[in-house]
Amino acid sequence: MPGVLMLSACGSQDRESDTDALRIVGPFEVHSLVPAASSAVFNRLHIIETLVGTDMDGDIVEGLATAWSSSEDQSEWTFELPTGVTFHDGTPLTSEAVANALTWAAQEAGSPLATADIKHIEPLDSAIRIELEQPLPTLPAILTHYSTAVLAPAAYGDNGEVLNVIGTGAYQASHIELPASIRTTKFDDWRGAEPQIERVEFQTVSRAESRALMAASGQADVIFHLEPSGRQRVESANNVRLVSSLQPRTLYMKVNGEHPVLGDKRVRQAISKGIDRASIADAVLRERELGATQLFPPSLVAWHNDDLAPLDHDPEGAIDLLADAGWTQGANGLMQRDGQPLTVTLMTYPDRPELPALAAAIQDQLRQIGVQVRVDVTNSSEIPVGHEDGTLELGLLARHLALVSDPLVTVADTFGPEGADWGAMNWSNDEVLAAIDELLAGADDDRADELRARIAEIAQDELPVIPIAWYRMNAAVSDRVENFELDPLEYTWRITDATLVR
Repeated sequence: MPGVLMLSACGSQDRESDTDALRIVGPFEVHSLVPAASSAVFNRLHIIETLVGTDMDGDIVEGLATAWSSSEDQSEWTFELPTGVTFHDGTPLTSEAVANALTWAAQEAGSPLATADIKHIEPLDSAIRIELEQPLPTLPAILTHYSTAVLAPAAYGDNGEVLNVIGTGAYQASHIELPASIRTTKFDDWRGAEPQIERVEFQTVSRAESRALMAASGQADVIFHLEPSGRQRVESANNVRLVSSLQPRTLYMKVNGEHPVLGDKRVRQAISKGIDRASIADAVLRERELGATQLFPPSLVAWHNDDLAPLDHDPEGAIDLLADAGWTQGANGLMQRDGQPLTVTLMTYPDRPELPALAAAIQDQLRQIGVQVRVDVTNSSEIPVGHEDGTLELGLLARHLALVSDPLVTVADTFGPEGADWGAMNWSNDEVLAAIDELLAGADDDRADELRARIAEIAQDELPVIPIAWYRMNAAVSDRVENFELDPLEYTWRITDATLVR
């Protein structure tokens, strides 16, 4: 049940919407106060903070921690903490409070910290020490993930349940109504430079058409996730501008590697060749260049491999591959084998409005090479369910490859031995696993380049996930908002740098 949480304990008052507040709208629903299940909204609103942050280039920088160091084998890490920092309830930030928050975070299945094999988190005088079962060079990057944000001890119940959102950020929550509304006020005791914006209001609006109307009519100041038609509406409106950034996000189809048809690499390659990515990107995303030539977009400089032969549209080649796999074209144009048509189900979800449109385009294009695709538009949760019970055949989804500042963490999850809910399914490759292990162990720069290139090459050949398009984040920004920048990693919404023209 949606609930209302009043946070008067933080010394702030509930306020009606007013013109002095920065009004933010997006499709993100917040169904839980737990950071790991909050869609990162509390971090993006600068309410809670992580030990390590990221800058606009994706490099790790200070968060709550002022410095960090590791043992020689990187199995023990120490994070130095600032002095004089208080939580929004007035209690001090202590090493015990940080250790408590990270201990609870490490028990959340949705947090990459849960897979870090933590042996012990020890509070020191002005630092914490994290001991691991094995070396982990990526631990600082993992601690940029929103699930690892530090909450005050009073935020937790006896069993670790989050009862209140009490952080250390530049803004404190004054009103939370799950899943659709959050209001904040500036936290006067924040340690950083004082923000110029006094209050922020966030509202969830799930319909893309409604968000576009709000942008064009001035009902909000920053509106995230505009679909192509919404972008056109904004571009023709007055007193609003479009801001965009190529994200480290790829729209791809995950494939059941043990499916009786899709388990054959030749079929996966044929499906890939049957898709005209450039025309799909042009028609659906209104940007032809977003057609994915490989899994990793150019925004992931270390992982994007310019030497890879690009994924191409080759219908004749696709039909040849299917013929090689034993499929022949029937009178109705559909491929068949042993009297059975080549039919697969593609599952996707409407949370991102471009996905159902992409699924329909894929369905039409694959019909031209004799592959019949049934499209099932359902709840996004059904893709992980289908992964778990083995019933998923194809799943079209949007995967952010750098929710943790080092994409290696997401790559290791995507191509791990057991696959991942939003990654590979019933597919693994010993060479990829060995390359990931070597990277996680801290390969030197030249060797790391070789290993990343090899992972990209194998993924391009085996296609455990079939890339369709890269993704550009679009936001409409009112002319009364100045100094607004769109963070490609969405670590925060950079509200502390923005100003309002009154």
